[in-house]
Amino acid sequence: MQTISTQIAIIGSGPSGLLLGQLLAKSGIDNVIIERKDADYILGRIRAGILEQGLVNLAKKAGVHQRMEAEGQVHTGFEIAINDERHHIDLATLTGGDTVMCYGQTEITRDLIEARDGLNLPTYYNANDVTLHDVKGKAPFVTFSSGENTYRINCDFIAGCDGFHGVSRKTIPNDKRNEFERVYPFGWLGLLSDTPPVHDELIYCKTDRGFALASMRSETRSRYYLQVPLTDNVEQWSDERFWAELKKRLPKALAEQLITGPSIEKSIAPLRSFVCEPMQYGNLFLVGDAAHIVPPTGAKGLNLAASDVDALHQVLDNYYTHGDKGVLEKYSQIALKRVWHAERFSWWMSNMMHNFDSQEQGDDIARMAAKISQSDLEYHLSYEEGKRVIAKQYVGLAYETIK
Repeated sequence: MQTISTQIAIIGSGPSGLLLGQLLAKSGIDNVIIERKDADYILGRIRAGILEQGLVNLAKKAGVHQRMEAEGQVHTGFEIAINDERHHIDLATLTGGDTVMCYGQTEITRDLIEARDGLNLPTYYNANDVTLHDVKGKAPFVTFSSGENTYRINCDFIAGCDGFHGVSRKTIPNDKRNEFERVYPFGWLGLLSDTPPVHDELIYCKTDRGFALASMRSETRSRYYLQVPLTDNVEQWSDERFWAELKKRLPKALAEQLITGPSIEKSIAPLRSFVCEPMQYGNLFLVGDAAHIVPPTGAKGLNLAASDVDALHQVLDNYYTHGDKGVLEKYSQIALKRVWHAERFSWWMSNMMHNFDSQEQGDDIARMAAKISQSDLEYHLSYEEGKRVIAKQYVGLAYETIK
């Protein structure tokens, strides 16, 4: 067994693990990343692409912003359409200048991998049997195998950035974690295509046929979504069927100008709201999807992981700079405050924009809930104060400074 010593062992090389590793390295804090897949697999995952200003700023701090600034698209607003009635949410005006950026999560990940490789920071891919040891003790360590080799990583702290199905959260005993979960009774069928976006801003569509989202990755690459039953599978949805259904859910004027083409990728993602409390157990810190999941309706998944990274980086940097062990205990409280705000907004947007099966809670309750959601949406779109509430939450809350 090869034994390696570092300050921080990071489990998972998704964008949150890579971003944390980059920020720690910038602060002179040694770190090792352990990943169960290879880099090609990580880069092959299709994910969201709307970045809050907080994440944009964090990318600059990490020194991985050059391509993002050159290729990313700044969005000053987005639209919500109710059938054929379109409402514009002017983010910049309603928030006093805040915007969001369209830049794919895959591209951020690529930038971070290249930056890590450029600094010769250690990453162990294809790691099997990853096990976290003594996370409550004074000498935590991680063991795993890769190829014919086995490894032991001695460290001060472990950052669990390995997602919902990873080993990190499961290392915390069941009686020491409190989990909250709702699985939604539908999924999002997503299609990626090399076609110009139907509009220069995102459009969230609520229709009698179900929800749809018109999004993008660039001026020449589009990403579209349809609400579908969980019983559907991708094979049931040919490209032709997808485009035909999307046209029925887009406002008429946009449907007429939609440019279609072959799909590059097509998949169905289930929707879930999930939070694990606390986000820290001894010397183990949970980050991103390892601790929480939001439905994609509010564009908060990657952004929420980034705010976790910012908080944990502050905590660890403060600890190594000043030796203040007390600051370590602040991470979970600070992170969860922002997590629950984002969970609430994503839950709210999902309830307002989707159609729910009347059998989910019983016909009477579901019919009443549908009317309440309709009224809620109409209220927020009819008054500037309501639009401001949506805009403020969409651009994201400011990061908290930890002292």
